[in-house]
Amino acid sequence: MAAHPLTVGFDLDMTLIDSRPGIKAAYQELSARTGTFVDADLAVSRLGPPLEEEVRRWFPEERVAEIAELYRALYPEYAIAASPALPGAREALDAVHAAGGRAVVVTAKYQPSAELHLAHLGLDADALVGSLWAEAKAEALREHRAGVYVGDHTGDVAGARAAGALSVAVATGPCDAAQLREAGADVVLAGLAEFPAWLARYVAEGADGGDDAAA
Repeated sequence: MAAHPLTVGFDLDMTLIDSRPGIKAAYQELSARTGTFVDADLAVSRLGPPLEEEVRRWFPEERVAEIAELYRALYPEYAIAASPALPGAREALDAVHAAGGRAVVVTAKYQPSAELHLAHLGLDADALVGSLWAEAKAEALREHRAGVYVGDHTGDVAGARAAGALSVAVATGPCDAAQLREAGADVVLAGLAEFPAWLARYVAEGADGGDDAAA
């Protein structure tokens, strides 16, 4: 793959989209279908890791694969329309494109579900890679030669660092600004609404984007 002058990776859940309402609805339906209680509010308070990690909290190990498959089957009906874009998401992607760059979404979410979210919301990503979490995200970030990775979770910081990319963290998910900094984020923003201005500085300086914008 030819090098590109600017490639920025983005996480999906709680970075580009607020998937909490949709995921909550999907878990509530899963609970109704299986007769097993799932605290959907608690589940959506810790989004980031792969689905199977959450499923293990409510179902025995021997049912994890089965339940995850059922959840993914329910997901398109219950989760897509209910999940809005986060403030600044479109503008962040547009800023990358306006700078002549590529925007790549790298997420732990099941890729067909992630594709549905992007299509439903009209979020213009140049590539999408799903089912990668934490350090494993580095595989896709290196493949696409992303120099920056934007995410909301300490796992996203780990993925950026493993890829040798600049970690830009947004405090819109389960991890607050202090946790993101402690995990090693290079830049912490309150949300994506601050990203275009940061990107403009980063591109102009050709370096580290300047000082953090404290969340």
